[in-house]
Amino acid sequence: MAVIHHTTMQPTKLELLTAWLPSRTWYAGGAGGPCPEKAGGFRLDDPAGEVGIEFMAVTDGAGPDAPAYLIPMTYRGEPLEGAEDALIGTSEHGVLGTRWIYDGTHDPVLVAQLYALLAGHAQAQEQSTDDTPDLTVAASLAPAGTAAELVRVTEGPDHTDVTVRETGAAAPLALRLRRVLRAGEDGGPGRGRVVAEWRLADGTTARGAIAVALGDRAWFRPS
Repeated sequence: MAVIHHTTMQPTKLELLTAWLPSRTWYAGGAGGPCPEKAGGFRLDDPAGEVGIEFMAVTDGAGPDAPAYLIPMTYRGEPLEGAEDALIGTSEHGVLGTRWIYDGTHDPVLVAQLYALLAGHAQAQEQSTDDTPDLTVAASLAPAGTAAELVRVTEGPDHTDVTVRETGAAAPLALRLRRVLRAGEDGGPGRGRVVAEWRLADGTTARGAIAVALGDRAWFRPS
């Protein structure tokens, strides 16, 4: 199980996201520029114990119409080769030293564990508590394979499609991560989904699909 260190990070994750969000195609923007606030999320464990994996929800702004975004992130002790364009930034961790923080949709470790969560081989963990399952996160995939590996990433107007190759499958599978979160949305038809909770800017709790495993042939559809 991952160990959560309650310590400092300089710059903080939210400070890094403030600079990074405007570079995203799915960022809606707003008056005054980004002002992200943590609004929930969960973690997954890396079986090798090397990479931190977090699915963070953030809100941007105030009021009932303030958007909420999903930011999957990985934390590494050294750079991820070939993922320079996915780097959110680096931060000095009070215990672990320099951490390279990536948009996790481009990180093969996060993608493999997201598939494991969908397939029932991994358990979502609470965001800020060691060794504590997050029972508010529900995931399903049918049929489910044993594992999957990252093939490519495609950005859409409000989502990111991560194409994976399932062990033993003839065709690729697209995992669509909802970047702009919408309360009550089930993600539409597909083989499975991950449903989670986040807080709206007014403090109320929302729930909806954050990732959907599209049908076998959906990988070639235009975004």
